[in-house]
Amino acid sequence: MAYLKYTQYVYILFALFFIYDGVIKLNEGNEGYPLSFVIAGMAVFMFFFRRRFLNRNKKQ
Repeated sequence: MAYLKYTQYVYILFALFFIYDGVIKLNEGNEGYPLSFVIAGMAVFMFFFRRRFLNRNKKQ
């Protein structure tokens, strides 16, 4: 299960994409931009959650 230490970085890629998407929508005047920022925030949260969970399992 060595792939688990790399899958956490997918969340950072998602966060960057949704931040970019939110900024583009904000500049265009589209009303869907808050959802993009919420998803980006959740992706950042999941990155840190998975990182902590992975480190906790290594200590045991």
